[in-house]
Amino acid sequence: MNDITIYHNPACGTSRNVLALIRNTGDEPTVVEYLKTPPDRATLTRLLAAMGVPVREVLRQKGTPYDELGLGDAKWSDEQLIDFMLQHPILINRPIVVTPLATRLCRPSEAVLDILPRPQHGAFTKEDGEAVIDAKGQRVAKP
Repeated sequence: MNDITIYHNPACGTSRNVLALIRNTGDEPTVVEYLKTPPDRATLTRLLAAMGVPVREVLRQKGTPYDELGLGDAKWSDEQLIDFMLQHPILINRPIVVTPLATRLCRPSEAVLDILPRPQHGAFTKEDGEAVIDAKGQRVAKP
C-alpha cells in the first residue's frame, strides 16, 4: 500500500528535489501532476485543512496570474481564493506532500524530511549541488 502522495510539478526544481528525497527512503509515492490532474474542491479543501495553514499561504505568486487577478487584495475570501486555485491550478504552490505523519507544503525541499515515515537511505544532494543528507543518511547541518 502506498501511503505517500506528492502533488508535483515536474518543471519545478523544489518539487523534483522533494520527490527524490521521498524516493531516497525507498518509498515510491503516488505522484499527482496537479497541473494535468488538478485536485477537486473537496480534495484541495481537505489538503488545506490538513496543513492547518491559511489559504493565502498556499497561493503561488511567481509565474502565475496572481498579480493579474489582484489576489493580493484582502477582499478575497478563502472560498474565492480556492475558486481561483481550481480555475488556475498553477496558483497552488508546490509540492504538497501527504504522509501518514502529516501534510505539508514542502518549501524548502528539506521540509519533507520531518514528515517522512522512513529514514533516508544515504547521501542526497539537491539539483543545485547543495548537500542535504550525508552518506550515513543524516541531515547536513546548515552553516
